[in-house]
Amino acid sequence: MAELPLTGHCLCGAVRYEIDEPLVSASYCHCTRCQRRTGTAAAASGRIAPGSLRVVAGAELVRAYAPEDGFLKCFCSACGGALWSKHPTEDTMGVRLGTIDGDPGIRPQWHQFTAYAAVWEPLPDDGLPRYPEAKT
Repeated sequence: MAELPLTGHCLCGAVRYEIDEPLVSASYCHCTRCQRRTGTAAAASGRIAPGSLRVVAGAELVRAYAPEDGFLKCFCSACGGALWSKHPTEDTMGVRLGTIDGDPGIRPQWHQFTAYAAVWEPLPDDGLPRYPEAKT
């Protein structure tokens, strides 16, 4: 179990946050939207308990891209660093594991949207469950 609160920040450090409850779950997303947003084959994210994230610095720098059919993609407007995704109407959020300082206390538990996995990087043989679309 990770020590709480978890802390994290964007690439430049201007946006800083705390999470005061353990992460609920974690996964890899292989959708093309995550590939384009991160420039990688998959995005590793941790689902947080509703209301557990608090921005402690740089809230005025947080911007969101709102796709027509998905979670808001929140990022730092100073450095462009991806921070978290947020459901447009519910209190559901997933924080990018790479923005957390130290050990998040959880490891990815599945791969989702594997039907869209990057052809240039094979899915790892890590024994995790795989879902061709979203895990429901």
